[in-house]
Amino acid sequence: MTKPLKQIHLAAHFPGVNNTTVWSDPKAGSHIEFSSFAHFAQTAERAKFDFLFLAEGLRLREQGGQIYDLDVVGRPDTFTILTALAAVTERLGLTGTINSTFNEPYEVARQFASLDHLSAGRAAWNVVTSWDAFTGENFRRGGFLPQEERYSRAKEFLATTNELFDSWRGNEILADQATGTFLRDAQAGAFVHQGQHFDIQGRFNVPRSPQGRPVIFQAGDSDEGREFAASSADAIFSRYATLDAGQAFYTDVKDRLAKYGRRPDQLLILPAASFVLGDTDAEAEEIAKEVRRQQVSGATAIKHLEWVWNRDLSSYDPDGPLPDIDPLLGEHTVARGRAQVRMYRDPLATAREWRELAAANNWSIRDLVIENSNRQNFVGSAQTIADTIDNYVQADASDGFILVPHITPSGLDDFADTVVPLLQERGVYRTEYEGTTLRDHLGLETPAGTVS
Repeated sequence: MTKPLKQIHLAAHFPGVNNTTVWSDPKAGSHIEFSSFAHFAQTAERAKFDFLFLAEGLRLREQGGQIYDLDVVGRPDTFTILTALAAVTERLGLTGTINSTFNEPYEVARQFASLDHLSAGRAAWNVVTSWDAFTGENFRRGGFLPQEERYSRAKEFLATTNELFDSWRGNEILADQATGTFLRDAQAGAFVHQGQHFDIQGRFNVPRSPQGRPVIFQAGDSDEGREFAASSADAIFSRYATLDAGQAFYTDVKDRLAKYGRRPDQLLILPAASFVLGDTDAEAEEIAKEVRRQQVSGATAIKHLEWVWNRDLSSYDPDGPLPDIDPLLGEHTVARGRAQVRMYRDPLATAREWRELAAANNWSIRDLVIENSNRQNFVGSAQTIADTIDNYVQADASDGFILVPHITPSGLDDFADTVVPLLQERGVYRTEYEGTTLRDHLGLETPAGTVS
């Protein structure tokens, strides 16, 4: 019996807080003007994408005590942008990254419930944690939370917000015969939560929203992160670049669901992916090489190496060999406010591995960084990219992709015009939205008690 074709999920990542964007391209636009966000979102909706995704940085990054200005380092407030985008789109999901370490459940629940109302059911929350005291200095509790407790707080934070969302579930409207007015059940919005991180009670003042709760995304790749996603998330980001690695991650995370009483289709696996289109595969390969050289300048390559070495490496030639000295261990003092720093939990092992790669391939520092920092990259003609995306999804290496273009805001335009029609012709991608909410787009159940 032939296995039915899986439907592909696509989303768009507005590329901020990153070194993906090629600023030198004449088509590169602003990361703060609303017209950039509007163009990007409306292109994604024209292509029938599931959602737009915004990352967020809570502090300007530093390198060697100076503001790091080689890539995007910040952006206006997420909720403000997403609320504005709700007014210029109709179906596109609106996903925001909001930190569970430096916020409070009541405030975040109120903001997401409001966004879900204003967008008619299109809100989603990428739940992230923060581990560094440097970022925490911007907040009253700066640096108070030990790294090992960040997922403990995140789990309780999410559970608490769900209690707030659900505090309106099942509350009926009652008619007051004497006054002719309508009143909610006296228990509407009432909540009490006592736990390790939060001790709150009161009354939640935003009624049940169209989705009941926002769709929950999670991006952690550690064992704790995978468990958190399996227990609580609707979708998880993946960073795996090869088919085999993607399949292994997919199987591992999906296999964790059963212990929480969940089915495989209740959690989507959505890797981030960049892409370079050309009229032919050969042309796309040449464009991709130039894009990578533009993304990783010599200065960027040295700064990237400092994230691992925790040393000032400014005297090294980016087109020369890797340092023969070892990384400094202990608290990171060179690069501050960068999530990538925590990816290298064993700097000595990372440095050893990188030296071996560079020696085997005759790579310079810049060559190594270009290869090492390359994301899942679809390079080729529209037909080749459509084939590759479909192959990954049908082979259970993902359920779809979150696309990260290297040009903002017009970087999605060609993909929408050339690749999407090919996927639609295959019957693996929608030609029209069939529902109105983000849960509809993703094939996720709406929590019980939600008023439609």
